[in-house]
This record gives sequence, structure tokens and C-alpha cells, in this order.
Amino acid sequence: MKTKSFLELADVKAIAAAAEAEALKNNWAVTIAISDDAGNLLWLQRLDGAAALSSHIAPAKAHTAAMGRRDSKVYEDIINGGRTAFLTAPLVEGMLEGGVPIVKDGHVIGAVGVSGVKSNEDAQIAKAGIAALGL
Repeated sequence: MKTKSFLELADVKAIAAAAEAEALKNNWAVTIAISDDAGNLLWLQRLDGAAALSSHIAPAKAHTAAMGRRDSKVYEDIINGGRTAFLTAPLVEGMLEGGVPIVKDGHVIGAVGVSGVKSNEDAQIAKAGIAALGL
């Protein structure tokens, strides 16, 4: 039997603090969502000035990255590449760049989703948060 790593509250707080610091450093008003490996929401933080809609998009991006075990950008690229039928995939709503899985020892243990600025900037914030774990 294998041992499974998982995010603890201290990990989630470290990710959130580093992601927030990256956003504030760049004056970006975003929502930051952190999920477990099944896409269940562990953290939601909407910075001052972030659009209300971002509080729905960020968790969807985290969910997609966790469940798909890959960056949500992969799905955006699939759709933009012409496979629009992928839009009908069940339970997948955050198919935009900005959802990044958290990987430890080759296994996805959660994900970060960010929404509020350009998609590549959302991903930059998510990756900065994950980097706080030193994985």
C-alpha cells in the first residue's frame, strides 16, 4: 500500500500568502482558490478590487487542474485548437489558463486557481504560490 501526501492547513496558508504577495507586488486584483486533489475547495481569497465573477472562475480553474492533473491551459489549448466538442466534457468548467496542479513526488495533491488579470498572469500568481512549498 502506498502513502498519500495531502495539503495541510499550514501548506494552504503558505500557498495563499505567497500567491497574494505576487499579486500585490504587481498591483493585480485577483481571486485565489486552492483545492485538494479531488478539486474540493480548501481556500478562497478575493483581493480588494477583484471582480465578483473571479470568485467563481478561480475555484473552477483549481478544480479543473486538480481533477485533470494538468494545467488548465491544456484544455484551453485543446479548445482553441479546434476541438470545441471538449466544451461538453462533464464537470469541467475552468478551462482557461490560470489553474495549476500542485505535484509532490509525481502525484497531484491539489491545485491553485487564480482569476482576475490576464490568464498568463493568473498562472504566474498560482505558480508563485505553489513555489512557497518548495516542492
